[in-house]
Amino acid sequence: MALLRRLVGRAEPGSDLAAPAREALTEVLANPTFELIPLKNVHDQAAFLPAGAKVSVTASPAKGIEATLDLSAALEANGFRVIPHLSARMIRDRAHLADVLARLRASGIDRAFVVGGDAEDPGQFLDGLSLLRAMAELGDGPSDIGVPCYPQGHAVIPQPALLQALRDKAAFASYMTTQLCFDPVAIRAFIAARRAEGIALPVKIGIPGVAEVPKLLSISARIGVKDTGRFLSKNVRFVSELVTSGGIYRPTGLLEKLGPVIADPAANVIDLHVYTFNQVESTETWRAGYLATLRGE
Repeated sequence: MALLRRLVGRAEPGSDLAAPAREALTEVLANPTFELIPLKNVHDQAAFLPAGAKVSVTASPAKGIEATLDLSAALEANGFRVIPHLSARMIRDRAHLADVLARLRASGIDRAFVVGGDAEDPGQFLDGLSLLRAMAELGDGPSDIGVPCYPQGHAVIPQPALLQALRDKAAFASYMTTQLCFDPVAIRAFIAARRAEGIALPVKIGIPGVAEVPKLLSISARIGVKDTGRFLSKNVRFVSELVTSGGIYRPTGLLEKLGPVIADPAANVIDLHVYTFNQVESTETWRAGYLATLRGE
């Protein structure tokens, strides 16, 4: 039952939170970043976002960088603070990069999240660091730039190379965002280790939004979440029971375990990055309700 409560978030919210953790969670939940995917339901789901919200728009080889730029421009025009993903392997060359940056400026967007990406046929830029360097050389890129970090490592990139890339990217970035992870211990340990070795980039902690468990596990498997794979392999019977029960994942339990690190000034956690999987309505209903609980309303 404890594992079930941890996964679906049914524990009594806020019951064991110390005052600093409660205050820190209240602050980051009041104005998180919502991640959207440029799918056909995105505009319907965007209607459930809070007015003026920070919105991160992903990029994928299947949709192309144009879909990211078009959606970002539309959302920015509607009053949201948009953070488009610039996928290095989807940008052909420096001329294409200059065009992308010009489109962002024309849309009034001064933010970006730079990733390496998964395109199998890349152009001039093979990874996020090469794109960041080219943006710096052009000198007219966004002033607010985020980069990813991986509390449980990457599916194909060795850990030493991953950490060296983060050190190199820090000179070009404003913050780092933890990629989807269900393990609060891994997140805490990752942040502590980076601070100990001198990486001072502020961090946005990535959390899953509210989703039906089968959908959450399916998406997590597709994007290579390592702890989801271990969970599936070690808890096959439990997962089968949970899937057939129609369970719903809520990140309440994960957040409450992260409360102390969010409250710790040394960790320098500045935001939550909510992976909504385009389930904005259910995620925003949960956020508003949990925030009210934390505030004692």
